[in-house]
Amino acid sequence: MTDDAYARTLREIFAHIDNSRNRQHPYNAETYNLDRMRVLARRLGDPQHAFPSLHIAGSKGKGSTSAMVAAVLQAAGFRTGLYTSPHLHTFRERIRINHALISREQLVRLWHEIQPTVQTLPGTTTFEIITALAFLHFARPPVDWAVLEVGLGGRLDATNIIHPTACAITPLGLEHTHLLGNTLEAIAREKAGIIKPGVPVVTAPQPPQAMAVLEQAADRAQAPLIRVGKDWRWRVHQIHARGLQLDIYGPHSTIRGIQLPLTGAHQAINATVAVALLHTLDLPHLTPQVIREGLAHTYWPGRLEWLPSQPPVLLDAAHSPQSAARLRQALPLYPRHRLILLFGASADKHIPAILDELAPQADAIILTRSFHPRAADPQHLFDLVHARFPHIPHYFTPDVAPGLELAFSLAQKEDLILVTGSIFVVAAAREAWAHRYPHSLPSHDWAHFPEPIDGQITPMR
Repeated sequence: MTDDAYARTLREIFAHIDNSRNRQHPYNAETYNLDRMRVLARRLGDPQHAFPSLHIAGSKGKGSTSAMVAAVLQAAGFRTGLYTSPHLHTFRERIRINHALISREQLVRLWHEIQPTVQTLPGTTTFEIITALAFLHFARPPVDWAVLEVGLGGRLDATNIIHPTACAITPLGLEHTHLLGNTLEAIAREKAGIIKPGVPVVTAPQPPQAMAVLEQAADRAQAPLIRVGKDWRWRVHQIHARGLQLDIYGPHSTIRGIQLPLTGAHQAINATVAVALLHTLDLPHLTPQVIREGLAHTYWPGRLEWLPSQPPVLLDAAHSPQSAARLRQALPLYPRHRLILLFGASADKHIPAILDELAPQADAIILTRSFHPRAADPQHLFDLVHARFPHIPHYFTPDVAPGLELAFSLAQKEDLILVTGSIFVVAAAREAWAHRYPHSLPSHDWAHFPEPIDGQITPMR
């Protein structure tokens, strides 16, 4: 199989309705109902029923939590599938078994298999196709467990045709308000859509108005509700630049001395959600030692990721005011003389609020954009910073790679370069950093083989 066949497959998949790039449908039950996804899955033999699954939704932390859960299940000896979105460097990150990315050959073969069925279902979306591909990959042969991250919302998400063994809802906040609603209650109702009758659901601590919605949904479904912060608790012993140490306490279990390679106080909450979710399975394999081992090997780059250089680079995919606030709170972990901020965001995000959190921390700001079609124009970002923070030196570059080079030229070795604003900007900076320091990352790191997001936006490298 050639790279051309793989790139052609990506182009064909992304040629369908891709609401992550251009929302062609209003978000409602008429256009986003799960009927088409159920029909597609049924015609493919309902592969989503071939394996037990765990379902994870939330506004923030659902990807980190999914990665933690999958890492622990793998440490316990289970063949574990992990489905997440979007990806950092390669499409194949979205569909993994025991950390192994789906191969180009497997993806091409599965797409050729389902393409005739997709063609009989007008309006099938890119995300529905990718979800079906993940289900098939995990079903042949069946994985022992699949951990499935919700793409958007929950109630109407393509992943929501599964019947999971248990589910979890990570911290909720205002996000995608033009789609999910502009109140926490509305957001919570969409996330609560993954709750199934009798299926245990773990929730992170939530604002009272969101928690009330989740409690009502669990009560209606007669689903056991496990509350982190009440039924499960955590105690952080140390937070440092490359991770944190904590203990986690449950009703009948205590796991001490957890070393997590993800940092920030919010990751302690995510880890506790992950452990509480795993304990609903009541599997004897999941001993405290296995949980510690799995969490210690969690791999989720681009989230408060520290890259050693002179000066060092800190990457974080903070794309909402809430995540920007968490990033700001974590900055004291990284001693520096000056902070050079390299920032780019999607145009549909709450950019002024994100900048209000981060710009005052910076000594210089570089505005840029990723290759993604929804990326905000850096000139617009420049004008926004100029109006709100005229006293901070600010620049703009048309692309991330020259923006990173400009940051290096402005910074001294005792400074810190912070790259944030969107996952796509972080990915581009990570690739540029790997090109600048080719031996700094392991040879298998995804940054060494980046791809276009859909086979055509950027050239294959």
